[in-house]
Amino acid sequence: MAGMSAACALAEAGFAVRLVERRGYLGGRASSYLHPGVDAVIDNCQHVVFGCCTNVMGFYRRIGVEEKIYFAGEMTMIEPGGRRSMLGPSRLGGLTLPPPLHALPKLMMANAFTWADKMALARAFGAVARGDAKNPNENLADWLKRHKQTRGAIERFWRLVIASALNAEIEAISVPYAAMVIRGLFMDSVFGGAMGMSRVPLSELYAGVGDFLQSRGGELALNTTIEGGEKDEETSQWILRTRASAAGAGELRSDYVVVALPFEGMAGLLTGLPPTEAADALAGQIEKHEHWPLCSVHLWFDREITELDHAVLLDREIHWLYNQSRIQGRPTDDGHYIELVISATRAFAALTREAAIEQALRELAEFFPVVKEAKLIKAALVKEVRATFGVPPGIDAARPVAISPWPGLFLAGDWVRTGWPSTMESAARSGHLAAEALCRAAGRAQTFLVPDLKPQGLMRWMKAGKRE
Repeated sequence: MAGMSAACALAEAGFAVRLVERRGYLGGRASSYLHPGVDAVIDNCQHVVFGCCTNVMGFYRRIGVEEKIYFAGEMTMIEPGGRRSMLGPSRLGGLTLPPPLHALPKLMMANAFTWADKMALARAFGAVARGDAKNPNENLADWLKRHKQTRGAIERFWRLVIASALNAEIEAISVPYAAMVIRGLFMDSVFGGAMGMSRVPLSELYAGVGDFLQSRGGELALNTTIEGGEKDEETSQWILRTRASAAGAGELRSDYVVVALPFEGMAGLLTGLPPTEAADALAGQIEKHEHWPLCSVHLWFDREITELDHAVLLDREIHWLYNQSRIQGRPTDDGHYIELVISATRAFAALTREAAIEQALRELAEFFPVVKEAKLIKAALVKEVRATFGVPPGIDAARPVAISPWPGLFLAGDWVRTGWPSTMESAARSGHLAAEALCRAAGRAQTFLVPDLKPQGLMRWMKAGKRE
């Protein structure tokens, strides 16, 4: 996402862009591929966007696939046994309530929370609205204790909704990032919390990127790895050493380079770049980052187990359900396809394939009893052990800016300093920021970053709505 957003923005601005990808398909951690075990194209874990993800949607608009994102305004929470609660905006007399009141009625009516839970959540939301969630050195667990959150509020909201969104345990989340999620999804605007899902496998979203670049004088090189580079002092160009699976090794020359890698990939590339003291400082920043895993269980049944497109599952290891047969309109000849996502849990990631699928099926039947009667046709387990980077207190100091220690080389990736946690939005923003930095270096200043949604309703006057 980071590399594609940078490449397409620069190509649109008139640069001749070569996009180099080490795999045979685009998307990185947000991609899809043909899984040989089930003979089906599956996503590398379900990825969603929200209405507040302005730069992801800006990238989708640029390449012409915005209409392939399906937005849902409501979220169904299900308890073991099947009782349901709804979260989302409410209407009064045909009009949607103004933010931040729009989400309050359904939250207050939710069966999943006791009255004490609801009062605790209201206190916490009020604290966020007042701006009492800005200390980057405080972790979310301590903040929740300070704001007297109940066990139910913590387990069914903070550990599930917020910790899942940030893919980390509450003890390892910096408070400002949790507050960002609260404001973006529940407070600043009505559309900000709408959840968008792709109607096609993720890599299909990017199928037109190559044509987009080629129609603007660029090119796409797949199955090609950049192993290092150096600056040609005579021409001021970068000479990049590559390894291509099909064509062998070679060199690429370029006036400017955007390196869009995960932080561990950037760490590996450092030894192949010219040594500088600033590079040592960058290496020190990278060392402070830590991975969190994300798992998904893909199940095909001989019948439909739910009419829902998606759901939040409470009190169990499985957290999110996506009915891909409905969302992506997949044919059901080979079964009704359900994807379950398990976030922020290293214990589940450590399970064997058989144990993980068995546990997922057992827990799924607690929410949808028809699972006990249904025949499982096939199943797959996907473990992305390097899915996201953590956002613990103090992490911002370890996030570099787009301008690298090497002239003419720029950094992109969800882990650079975007102001967002490890998300597709952070990746898209990093690509746009890198493209802007490159344009400034070329003397062609342009703006690609898509602004945040503006706070609406009462949030326009509240302290938290005044974005720094």
